[in-house]
Amino acid sequence: MVKLKLLTAAFAAMTALAVVPTAGMAQDSLAASAPKEIAPETLSEVPRNQTVVLGWGVAASSPIGVTNPWAIPGYTHQEGNVFMWEPLMYFGIFKGEFIPWLADSMEYVGTDYMSLEIKLNKDAKWSDGTAVTSKDVVYTFDGQLNNEKLPYHANFAQFVESTTATDDLTVLVKFKTPAPRFKFEVLTEKFDTGIPIVPAAWESAQADYTMAAGSTDIPHSGPFDLIAWNSNQKIFDYRKDWWAVKAGRIAEPAVKRIIIANITGVSMDTVAQRIVNNEFDSALDMRSSVIGNILAQNPEVTTHTGNESPFGYLDWWPNSLWMNTQLAPYSDARVRRAISLSINRDQINDVLYDGAKIATIYPFPLYPNLQAFADSPGVKALEEQYQPGKFDTEESAKLMTEAGFALNGDGLWAKDGKTVDATIQGFENIHGDIVPILVEMLRAAGFDAAINFGPDAYQNMADGKAGLYMFGHGASLYDPFEALNLFHGKYSANIGTAAGNSRWSRYKNPEFDAILDSIAPLSSDDPKFIEGATKALGIYWRDQIDVPIIQWLHRIAYNQHYWKNWPTAASPAMGTNGAFWAQTGTLVITALQPSGAQ
Repeated sequence: MVKLKLLTAAFAAMTALAVVPTAGMAQDSLAASAPKEIAPETLSEVPRNQTVVLGWGVAASSPIGVTNPWAIPGYTHQEGNVFMWEPLMYFGIFKGEFIPWLADSMEYVGTDYMSLEIKLNKDAKWSDGTAVTSKDVVYTFDGQLNNEKLPYHANFAQFVESTTATDDLTVLVKFKTPAPRFKFEVLTEKFDTGIPIVPAAWESAQADYTMAAGSTDIPHSGPFDLIAWNSNQKIFDYRKDWWAVKAGRIAEPAVKRIIIANITGVSMDTVAQRIVNNEFDSALDMRSSVIGNILAQNPEVTTHTGNESPFGYLDWWPNSLWMNTQLAPYSDARVRRAISLSINRDQINDVLYDGAKIATIYPFPLYPNLQAFADSPGVKALEEQYQPGKFDTEESAKLMTEAGFALNGDGLWAKDGKTVDATIQGFENIHGDIVPILVEMLRAAGFDAAINFGPDAYQNMADGKAGLYMFGHGASLYDPFEALNLFHGKYSANIGTAAGNSRWSRYKNPEFDAILDSIAPLSSDDPKFIEGATKALGIYWRDQIDVPIIQWLHRIAYNQHYWKNWPTAASPAMGTNGAFWAQTGTLVITALQPSGAQ
């Protein structure tokens, strides 16, 4: 048996979803009331071959002791708390399937999407042995509806009229307006979205549940109990009475303990070496060169695509070069199109991804349902018309000339003595490989490009400063509506005000808005929805709202020395993505199988 030591380490790179400086900031009073350490009197020994060790952060986004999903701000699912909480359903993105969990079914009543009936699993229980009932669901939904602090309040306020328990296992949700995406976008967990169900009895007993840390006391339905937590590590132990096994949702998990080792602050090379040495079973996603070195040094390590490039799967965070479309010269669609024409996406694929087709022309990730939309005849016709992926510096030059620019003595486009500021605001830890390549392409096409990886990069994006913004967005997973909706005029912030995350373009177009408003009440399989979404995508390309660059990859190393059955392209398990920190992390860990190593 290998003894597990306290592990101290740190992120050398931000993950895509942790890059925003404002994310995860906890209330000072909540931090002050939370314990500085959770330490059991005795910690039982668990063999290494029953323990999963994961490299991640343990207190970067939330104070030690905060396990209550309604302790807002302060709670995060990404630092292991996901192993305590469960949704009504999960979604297996790579199989395109709903995975029933606390709920056996969630079905719209009728065809108008004005009501939704939820039927709970009769075996679902909290960790204190009490049943998960419709009262918990109603309490969860009413809390989101009535408390502006809770993360899905806006969704509930927009759509939900009432939530009623018709019996102990049945809930009826009535909507104010057709809500065909509510089931998927809000009530189903996938990647980093969706809500868990919380225990009504415990939450309602708190003086202010948004200030109640939860710690080890809060009842939870998930399979793991929090055992220990300090600045170095976070430990969860499996509880043998997890309801999901009896209910037939999943086989008895082989993993009996999870240790999340803090890697905040240590070099990526050190984290990688811990994987090579079989100290870590997995860790945060890494860049291609790091993953390649790991695979070369330890043949027991694999990735989503095995030993083949691109070593990862599509995340839900496609990256674009954004710009403030209200600010000259980016307010001119010809300039935006000229910038796009200067990007050689084939070269990006060859240089960074060994030929894998990662560069993109879409504002959404090509998961199965979205790939089908992208392949539809209407979209293909518009792609042929607008050629959004075209690389042509001569055509780029023609557009810049039409827009009133001329090349100056330095070979840069200028008008009235001013060049086009194409400084790329970005983050070295996640874009250090691609941004220098983009700068070289832009300068070759006459744009005054440079790099700003400084601490002001994010604020410059939010403030709409001159330049380009290399950043991604999470939105569409099932149909294109949510991605296209990012550009709805209602989200267009005026110059002088801060733009919300993923609203960097500040685009406004009544024609575009009208199309989105007309398809919002329609289901994704409605021919009128497909027709409208196709038209909206055509406007996105026509107006070059932003410049799509790459699909984002999660390149995660899976060490198979102790554990196998990590979700990969060859063996997708339940069809979820392989990020243990995502909302579907419980399904990743509980599906692991021992390799036989001692």
